Amino acid sequence: MLRVAVVGSGPSGVYTAQCLVQQDPEVRVDVLDRLPCPYGLVRYGVAPDHEKIKSLQRNLRTVLEHERVRFLGGVPVGAGGVGVDRLRELYHAVVYCVGASADRRLGIPGEELPGSWSATEFVSWYSAHPDTVTDGFVRGARSAVVIGVGNVAVDVTRILARGVAELSPTDMPEGALTALAASEITEISMVGRRGPSQARFTTKELRELGALPDTDVIVDEAELALDPAYRDPSGLPPAQRRNVEVLRAWTALPDRGARRRIRLRFFLRPVELLADGGRVGAVRFERTVPDGHGGVTGTGRFEDIEAQLVLRSVGYLGVPLEGLPFDAERGTVPQRDGRVLREGAVAPGEYVAGWIKRGPTGVIGTNRPCAKETVASLLADAPALASRAVPGDALPLLREAGVEPVGWDGWLAIERAEAALGASLGRGVVKLPDWAALWAAAGR
Repeated sequence: MLRVAVVGSGPSGVYTAQCLVQQDPEVRVDVLDRLPCPYGLVRYGVAPDHEKIKSLQRNLRTVLEHERVRFLGGVPVGAGGVGVDRLRELYHAVVYCVGASADRRLGIPGEELPGSWSATEFVSWYSAHPDTVTDGFVRGARSAVVIGVGNVAVDVTRILARGVAELSPTDMPEGALTALAASEITEISMVGRRGPSQARFTTKELRELGALPDTDVIVDEAELALDPAYRDPSGLPPAQRRNVEVLRAWTALPDRGARRRIRLRFFLRPVELLADGGRVGAVRFERTVPDGHGGVTGTGRFEDIEAQLVLRSVGYLGVPLEGLPFDAERGTVPQRDGRVLREGAVAPGEYVAGWIKRGPTGVIGTNRPCAKETVASLLADAPALASRAVPGDALPLLREAGVEPVGWDGWLAIERAEAALGASLGRGVVKLPDWAALWAAAGR
């Protein structure tokens, strides 16, 4: 019987477990996660007002409740936790599905000023990730700048513009809901260094901005027209063409005098965050123009946009896991068809799937074929892997090493506690916001 550990319970990890149990009738899979809660970015990355996407948890749940799959939460792997070498002793194979948890930086002066954050930190706060270290994002801010034009940038822009009536039915933690309800931010600028035809957001996400109550969306046609594809988008791929068409339609919208304004800006490159009273007060941008090769070049003309809150959303990065090889330039683990490579050679029994394998690209569904490829490699190797003796059950040995995993019953207890918290607040399910509350609910 093949015993496999999958490290990470987000979509890539769960899809890996699903492929394994579907294709091998005897394999047993332990899905390990540092957090006591499963689902990874579906729980802690998808915006709380995106209920349809969050409902994917029901599909992931079915896999984790499979009779040959076991969820073991609260199990850190690597530094300060179970070592990579120890996992290889406990299982025939280990598949690392640890995602890309760091964010790319702007690398400009003033980036460390108070009031400057990564979008990742902001998302973690309103998603109740237990590692969140602050709740002061919107306090004292009147205007915000979001740097980036991908779906995460659209998410944080939309959440900043939402009212309490729209956010209260979600599972957003009470502290974040209270802070956003008291927010005085009325001007939000979402800014990209390139043009509208190169923006990374999807049309569905973009259109949601135009449907926000009491919010005007403002775009400048002269700025959009700097993009050569703006006047005639017919040669663009369908997704980019639809984006341009939506933006063009918005140029004709009147200013309704709504309480909040979202300004979509393009061809502006951040060069400095400017201080005001010891914290960020504005962002200085350089106007860019297309360089004819898909990039942009600076013009030497600058514009300052006021902001007491700056959120950078310019991409994710994988981080090294102690004991695994790591390509720092790509932010991934070296691999071939999902097999981990150590100094160019295949490392028997070690595999990767998801963002740590291919980089932070694609949508949630992209993880399915990625996991399928890795599992195909693992099962091709299975006869050799299964010849090595491993413990019949790794759980007692994990406990002997000082790890006390949160099993599926512990997770169900957390779910009940979140439902009870929501009921006490007159809301639906409300997430527990910190480690202490999660551990207490799980009975640890």
